[in-house]
Parts: sequence; structure tokens; C-alpha cells
Amino acid sequence: MSDRISVHITKETLRVANCYEHVSHVSAGGNAMFIGTVRNQTKGNEVLKLEFEAYTPMAIKELEKIAQAVIEKWDAIKVSIHHRVGTLRVGDIAVIISVSTPHRAASFEACQYAIDTLKETVPIWKKEIFRDGEVWVSAHP
Repeated sequence: MSDRISVHITKETLRVANCYEHVSHVSAGGNAMFIGTVRNQTKGNEVLKLEFEAYTPMAIKELEKIAQAVIEKWDAIKVSIHHRVGTLRVGDIAVIISVSTPHRAASFEACQYAIDTLKETVPIWKKEIFRDGEVWVSAHP
């Protein structure tokens, strides 16, 4: 894959600086970033933690397709999509998407497209763990 794309699925803590450093470029007039975190509740139920699983080989390919589409549709300079798997606590970062483009509007649109498409196409699942039970839900409805 090109040096314009950084795609990772990892059990390690995601670092915002890593994604920003990848997309930072002198030609970029706009850098947009989406950071998805574990919230403390879902539909009124207190969330204790989430467990994410992925079919990693296919998920990487899908993330690369999303990043390539962002480059083509929005003339993006660079794209970074990092997703965490394993057990995450409330407040942990689950996903970071960062996009640099020549102009700001394109970077916002591209970031929105990337997270929406990720949720629809990438084989990642999550289990929500509550005080009184747990449920597997699609991380990407």
C-alpha cells in the first residue's frame, strides 16, 4: 500500500499523534480527525467495558479500500485509519481517522465518509459489558 495510507488494527493503545504525524503535509490546507471513544452508557445501561474483535486480514483490506476511495474522491494527500481490538475501558480510544486535503471542506467530508463506510463494511464486532450482563452488537450497524 502507498505511503499515503496508514491502516492499523491493533491491541495497543491508539495514539492521536501517530495519526496526525502521518497525514501532516505542507500541501495540506485541511487536516480533519475523527476520534471514537468508549462512552459510559448505551441506551441507559451503564457500560463497564467493550470487547472488540476483527477478522483482521479482511478488515485491513477493507480499511485500505476506504482510504484509497478517500484519496480518489477528495484528492486527499494522506489518510490514516487505526482501529483498536481487545478489551477497552470507558474513555479509551477505539478508532482514529485522520485525513489531510488541500482544502478544509474536503477533509471534513472525507473523514465523515471514512467512519460511515467503516461502520458499514469492515468486519469488526463489539461486545458491550454492563453490570447486569453483556451483549454482542455490530460495531458497525
